[in-house]
Amino acid sequence: MMPLLARLLTIAFLITGCAGHSFSREGGRVHLRLRDGLAREVLFFSSLEGFGLQRAQKTDETTWEVTVPNSREFTYFYIVDGKVHLPDCRYREKDDFGAYNCLYKPDT
Repeated sequence: MMPLLARLLTIAFLITGCAGHSFSREGGRVHLRLRDGLAREVLFFSSLEGFGLQRAQKTDETTWEVTVPNSREFTYFYIVDGKVHLPDCRYREKDDFGAYNCLYKPDT
């Protein structure tokens, strides 16, 4: 019989799935998706908007999405339930505070 902690971890994994980050391009827009089934609020900040707040929309039980122009390179990060979250991303760039942001390149 599986111990209680192992059961709880298995259930948590099934609810959240693999934490993931992806994007797709459609016309002149890019759709960025963050998977986090436990998040109550996901905020997106990018250099496109001078790091202004954009609320991500929940598209299903585990996925949050933002859509921005696919016109140029930009840096970005998320705040998930009040905590800075930098997903696994292909490119990163150091910011002015010594931390990192994800870097989106429209041609890659």
